[in-house]
Parts: sequence; C-alpha cells; structure tokens
Amino acid sequence: MRKFLVVLDDSRECLNAMRFAAMRAAKTGGGVQILSVIPPEEFNHWIGVGEIMREEARERIVAHFEVFAKWMRDKQNVDPELVIREGDSVPEILAQIREDQEIGVLVLGAGTDSKGPGPLVSQLTRQSGSLPVPITIVPGEMSKEKLEVIT
Repeated sequence: MRKFLVVLDDSRECLNAMRFAAMRAAKTGGGVQILSVIPPEEFNHWIGVGEIMREEARERIVAHFEVFAKWMRDKQNVDPELVIREGDSVPEILAQIREDQEIGVLVLGAGTDSKGPGPLVSQLTRQSGSLPVPITIVPGEMSKEKLEVIT
C-alpha cells in the first residue's frame, strides 16, 4: 500500500497537508503515516528532567495526532499511523522515508506569511532532486473546498 507521509507540527499549514493526504489516500486506496519529530534541544537538561519532558512531548503529540486521526477515520475512512522520532527534522524525515518502503509521497504544507513557505519546505525542496519520493506542497491558504476538488 502506498502511504502519504505528513509531518505533524504546530504550524497552521499542517492542517491542509493532513487534509490533502487523507483525501488522496481515501481516493487512491492508500494510507497516511503521520510523523512528528521531537527536536533534541528540548531535552538538554538533567537526565530525570529530560525524561519527563520527553514523555510530556510524546503525550502532546499523541493528543494532537488523535484529533487528526479521528477526522481521518470519521470523514475519509482512513486509519493513519503515528511515528514519533527524535532529532533534527529534515534528517529524521529522510530517515523515515528510507526505512519505510511503502511511503510514496511526502506531503508538506506551505506557510503563507512573509517569511516564506516554512523551514521544512525550504530545506526539502532544495534537496528535491535527490529525494527517493516526490513532494506534494499544499498551500496553507487553500480552502477545504478547493482541496476536495483537486484530490
């Protein structure tokens, strides 16, 4: 089964990437894998404190994932899987793609503010010629209705 890999973060554009991935998966018989990467700098504390912070980060990610997962199950009949990795985002995304041969497309949401499309889109598009899968970049301002039409 071909999977659409989507990165779960706190960005606003993440929502459109999730919607697009779920709608495409539903229409093509694919799956959705949601990846969240915990940055290493969050745990540069005492060992015990770092472990508590790591567990709290995982709990926040799972709670955030469940919101998207419920919508995907209820509205798109897609049951997403969650993967949590620790490290720097781009290397962890690339590692996940290399490790899971079912991933067929990386779906990213593009930011709409004056700073540009966002760090993930900027970094990964620079490497797009050597990536093992295509990238779909979903505009952050695209309406839900427009997403439904194009998927």
